[in-house]
Amino acid sequence: MKKSLLLCCVIFFSSIIFGQTDSLLKWNLRSKKLQDNIYELTASVNVPQGWHIYGTNSSIDGLQPVRFILNYENAQLQDTVQFNKSATEISDPLFDKKKANIFTGEIEVTQQIKITGIIPAHLKGTISASLAKNDEFLQPVQNFDLPLEGGVDASANAQRIKIPSVDFDHPLNDCGAKNNIATGSLWSVFLLGFLGGLIALLTPCVFPMIPVTVSFFIKKSGNKKTAVKNGLIYGLCILLIYILASAPFHLIDGVNSQILNSISTSATLNILFFIIFLVFALSFFGYFEITLPAGIAGKADAKSNLGNIGGIFFMALTLVIVSFSCTGIILGTILGTTAANGPWPLTAAMAGFGSALGLPFALFAVFPHWLKSLPKSGGWLDTVKKILAFVELALAFKFLSNADLVMHWGLLKREVFIGVWILIAIGLTLYLFGILHLPHDVKGMKISTGRKILGVITILFTLYLIPGVTSTKYANLQLLSGFPPPFNYSIYGPENVKGKGLEANAVNDYDKALQLAKDQHKPLLIDFTGWACVNCRKMEENVWTQPDVYNYIKQNFILVSLYVDDRQKLPILNQFTYTNGNITKEIITEGDKWSTFETENFKQSTQPLYVILGNDEKLINNPVGYTPDAVQYLNWLKCGKANFIIQK
Repeated sequence: MKKSLLLCCVIFFSSIIFGQTDSLLKWNLRSKKLQDNIYELTASVNVPQGWHIYGTNSSIDGLQPVRFILNYENAQLQDTVQFNKSATEISDPLFDKKKANIFTGEIEVTQQIKITGIIPAHLKGTISASLAKNDEFLQPVQNFDLPLEGGVDASANAQRIKIPSVDFDHPLNDCGAKNNIATGSLWSVFLLGFLGGLIALLTPCVFPMIPVTVSFFIKKSGNKKTAVKNGLIYGLCILLIYILASAPFHLIDGVNSQILNSISTSATLNILFFIIFLVFALSFFGYFEITLPAGIAGKADAKSNLGNIGGIFFMALTLVIVSFSCTGIILGTILGTTAANGPWPLTAAMAGFGSALGLPFALFAVFPHWLKSLPKSGGWLDTVKKILAFVELALAFKFLSNADLVMHWGLLKREVFIGVWILIAIGLTLYLFGILHLPHDVKGMKISTGRKILGVITILFTLYLIPGVTSTKYANLQLLSGFPPPFNYSIYGPENVKGKGLEANAVNDYDKALQLAKDQHKPLLIDFTGWACVNCRKMEENVWTQPDVYNYIKQNFILVSLYVDDRQKLPILNQFTYTNGNITKEIITEGDKWSTFETENFKQSTQPLYVILGNDEKLINNPVGYTPDAVQYLNWLKCGKANFIIQK
């Protein structure tokens, strides 16, 4: 069993590494039509001298023969891959001398496939093989794009992304906030990061370090002036470290303006975050400790010296590293909620976090007598840490919900998600009142007044959540808007949205909405949104539900909601390669289609984004992003409607 697990790990990592280098195997592929919907794929290769590839070996767990992986859900492999010659049997030293079937030299393999429904003109996929030489093992992968006889050319029939002649720089009216779409909320993101930093200060990893570090400055600096200077530099270095940590995201964003959005809404990544946050929560509960390798902190600490600015920088770096087990979880939560909005919100969040973390060290260095007013370290820090563990557990399910929404698995419908949060809130209540005991808690210990007050608050919060599992009008939960799934993702079905928001009136297809706009002589209100978009839910549940906004949109616009993170695949005839200058992109999913529509026309990759077009596809006014002020949003709508009437 251990060897099988080891083999799987070797195959996985070797395929990643090998996929980034020139492959030792150069496959030549072709296709042949056998029947109406049956095709034969043939691949030939010359295995390099000294190397061999593996055939079918059922006696060795995890060892794969040559494999075809098809990128079309309606194409199915038939039987197993066939080789054009007999295998050679060896006692393989890589697998404890077990018998293994191998092939060397020139070989040819064939694989029959069956296609149901529409046959595409081209079939894309990969071919892989397990390759070995002495004690070396690789699993090279090669992409292929094969023409299929009698297939339908998708490029000729694809439902093209609408790239209308929108003059983004010259709308019919200047109302809106085109230049502030991406930056208008940077201060709010900064404040979010700052709040997270303040919370991190109260953790056992950071709080005890404040008096110790400041006292060290005062004693070692020689005089107050130097101590103040060193304390200020120390705080600024903490801020600088967190800002520098966001630099790679700017480099990534320079390659593709949509990549951060794609990363943040990736089902795989969100599941990974779900697992990581579960592990972090268990660590905060006290079951084990998570720390960065001691060697990293040791190297940073070895270079710390109060004699120069560089030494102070490494002192700050040491604090950042050793406090990671507490701060990393909080910072990860903040970054997880801002990643989709681009690199600058990430930097703003990091700057806010670093400011809050570095500020006390600078302030107490300037006013050292304030140290006397600091509460002493003690058991209350452990209580704070365990409260944060419950918060992290709740946020873990938010990441799982993101993956569930974009993939439409139906695991965490709105009411199920809220039900999970109710259970977590009950657990926190029981802990605060001393009924639920966690590691390092002592039975019968006195419960402080502060814990009892927090316990009452969590009881009230639990009661507030309960209507959320119903289908009544009280299920809105405006305080949590953005976190639970939308109303139309409900165990009660899509009808649950009626009476709660505008989603019931929204169209999800641009072409259909455009035709309705022409038929009804109304402008289009395009809502670029996302299943995993928190601010989109806030707009839907807090702004769109306002009677004036609700009625105005319903009476005067054709509302079309386009989900840029929808991973549902387009029909094969609607899939194609989009090109525009140096930009080439495969349009495979609904999200690919609408995200490209947004970025190509309106130069934005963040959500929500609201655009008003005439039924002639002319931009009426400047698009706007997240606008929590319902009056301001309504005025923007009225401006767009008024100018549409003029141009009608």
